[in-house]
Amino acid sequence: MSTHSYARPISELIEQLRRLPGIGPKSAQRIAFYLLRTPVEDVERLANSVVNAKRAVRFCDRCCNLAVSALCDICESPRRDTSRLCVVEDPRDVVAFERTGAFDGLYHVLHGALNPLEGIGPEELKVAELQKRLATEDIKEVVLGTNPNLEGEATSMFLAKLLSSFGVQVTMLARGLPAGGDLEYADELTLARALAGRQEFS
Repeated sequence: MSTHSYARPISELIEQLRRLPGIGPKSAQRIAFYLLRTPVEDVERLANSVVNAKRAVRFCDRCCNLAVSALCDICESPRRDTSRLCVVEDPRDVVAFERTGAFDGLYHVLHGALNPLEGIGPEELKVAELQKRLATEDIKEVVLGTNPNLEGEATSMFLAKLLSSFGVQVTMLARGLPAGGDLEYADELTLARALAGRQEFS
């Protein structure tokens, strides 16, 4: 969809919205015109919230989850079991696991999964940070909580081989999760059962 027929400010707004994930040309146009019809005070609040979040949010120094200080709330909590670590691909996966109330350990967020076709190798993920944690923290079990799809499985296999030299128990989620799905869309009961039925990685 061409934006050449619009005034330049409108065209630029649509082009910027098209850069967002999951937003196609038609959706970008709809959002742009919605914003143009919205009172300027509401649009300014939206813009300010985006800028404020971008400036305030950082990665936790320990687990690489999203945080507003050096450590995230989970890493700072004295009630967590620090001997167990669940490795996930995305901060949204942490939220999904936390909704279940079934895991009281800590997390490590990789910020992606291995995908050689897109040029994503271990160096593009938070793998070095994971190794550092295993070398310096008293971790007994690592739960591989990657998504049950091709990239997630490849990442789990890579990590299991990598972690074998650290002498920790490596477990994986039970396969009650649908293959090819993403954890953030799984319901709480399914995730809780997958955690409860985790097994030794082989």
